[in-house]
Amino acid sequence: MTNNPPPPPSGYHVPLDTDSPAPSPDQTGPPVSHSPIDGIPIFMVSILHETGHVCPGKVGFRPDGPHVYFGFWHKEYRHFGQYDLFPFVPEQMEWVRTSCGQVPPGRRPIQGGYEPHGDKLYHALANVDGVDIPGKAGEHLPAGAHVPFNGQEVIIQEYQILCWK
Repeated sequence: MTNNPPPPPSGYHVPLDTDSPAPSPDQTGPPVSHSPIDGIPIFMVSILHETGHVCPGKVGFRPDGPHVYFGFWHKEYRHFGQYDLFPFVPEQMEWVRTSCGQVPPGRRPIQGGYEPHGDKLYHALANVDGVDIPGKAGEHLPAGAHVPFNGQEVIIQEYQILCWK
């Protein structure tokens, strides 16, 4: 039996570009949600924002290419260029219910990014109008998870954050 080192705090990422074709299913892992419009699978991403922070977001691989979105200052933005796909690995990680920016006791949340001033951002999953939407959460965001949805950055008080098992 070999002792593999633990994964990095932010997990393993697949570097991609919005001009690239969709990655294979063995690279993406299972989707964390599906589009309410057409049912395409939705996956987690991290995006380097022009303000200098790394922001968790979402991607759907459509026939015309990847559609990458993130929330920032109360709006949903489409991202073009480089981004990192974050594969969901159910054997290593799980969604844990929480609220109001809290990290559940004894849990290790998976870092999906950071703010310009250094506060950590975690991958979050919040239900909006019956649909689970990937986004961001952090201890410095006490109002709840911030998720990009329908042109807005929606704040949901009760949500799930991704944690290591």
